[in-house]
Amino acid sequence: MKNEIKEYKEYIKMQAADPDVDKKVLAQQLLVRIGFYQHERLIHLIVTMSFAIFFLLSLILVSINAYFLALSVLLLVLLVPYIAHYYFLENSTQELYKVYYSLISGQ
Repeated sequence: MKNEIKEYKEYIKMQAADPDVDKKVLAQQLLVRIGFYQHERLIHLIVTMSFAIFFLLSLILVSINAYFLALSVLLLVLLVPYIAHYYFLENSTQELYKVYYSLISGQ
């Protein structure tokens, strides 16, 4: 997904700079793609928040039984990449919003 978003950001910026491209059509195409990325972002937010809640619950369980420490470490190891990926999705979507706004304001 990261490579796809990076490639699409480069493509859309290149197309936006081309004076021969119809900006209205490009803006509509970008809006559809932004919708797909918003859906992806929402799913990753739900998964990330679920892992965060499970991690916090496992920390509570560590106080009851030390064997839950392994579960806490496992959830933490999974949570960190999810947070990093969600951060990337959020920032990329925000960048695409800026490109979209520049396309519609330039019409």
